[in-house]
Amino acid sequence: MMPDAEKLQIELVPIHRISILNPRLRNKKIFREIVSSIRDVGLKRPITVSKTEEATEARYQLVCGQGRLEAFKQLGQVEIPAIVIRADTQTSLVKSLVENCARRQHQAIDLVRDIEGMKERGYSEPEIARKTGLSTEYVKGIGKLIRQGEQRLLRSVEAGQIPISVAVEIVDADDDGVQDALQNAYENNILRGRKLLIAKKVVESRTRRGKALLSSVQRKRRISSEALVRAYKEDTDRKKLLIRKADATRNRLIFIAHALKELLTNEGFLELLKSEQLDTIPKKLADRMERQELTR
Repeated sequence: MMPDAEKLQIELVPIHRISILNPRLRNKKIFREIVSSIRDVGLKRPITVSKTEEATEARYQLVCGQGRLEAFKQLGQVEIPAIVIRADTQTSLVKSLVENCARRQHQAIDLVRDIEGMKERGYSEPEIARKTGLSTEYVKGIGKLIRQGEQRLLRSVEAGQIPISVAVEIVDADDDGVQDALQNAYENNILRGRKLLIAKKVVESRTRRGKALLSSVQRKRRISSEALVRAYKEDTDRKKLLIRKADATRNRLIFIAHALKELLTNEGFLELLKSEQLDTIPKKLADRMERQELTR
């Protein structure tokens, strides 16, 4: 994966001239440890870059060492020791993918993407396995999930929720076969506790919604005409009910205004109101009663 010793050339490379071909997200805790280590003891291993000559100045593409490069930036450094190799952009990218796959510690999602990236560039599964040090079975398993569009299972493998071996068993299995795969994983102590529950939920979602992950736009397109008609009818019924309630309230108000107007013509009732100091009424109610009189 790395060039032969006699071809290695270590230089102090300006950080601003380095571009990252295969960027990846960093675990914040691990990144803080890298920064702390470099600050306390210095850089233990140079990064690896490929050099490309441009009209104005030399440029570099990162092959390996994104964490170390970003740590140097955070520490305010302007140059970083780097092993400089000669390679075109395509070769540099493949070397970056291989280096990332070969790391002892990596996130599952990064590993899957790197394998997929190498497959897209024409590498066979045995070649990927040989270059990365991964088992051929693992690489074939990832390739099978990608080819068959098993996005739901692939995401679960990326997240470390379902082992690749179990995911591959599920791909071609019927309902009984899927349950057998989960049972075998439980008995072999591969899936236990919370992971087993998550795996069951993933399998249920795959059965109900399919193996592909739909975008929000695609989900909206799946709304049927019957569902739209039903939603329209429900909304119409709600509005009709509001109209009926409004009409009933209006009729009650008209009745109250008319009854009050009749009572106010009764001298005994007026005397009673005056004795109780209730001989005034709200202006809006008086206006309504006046309008009723005008329309009669």
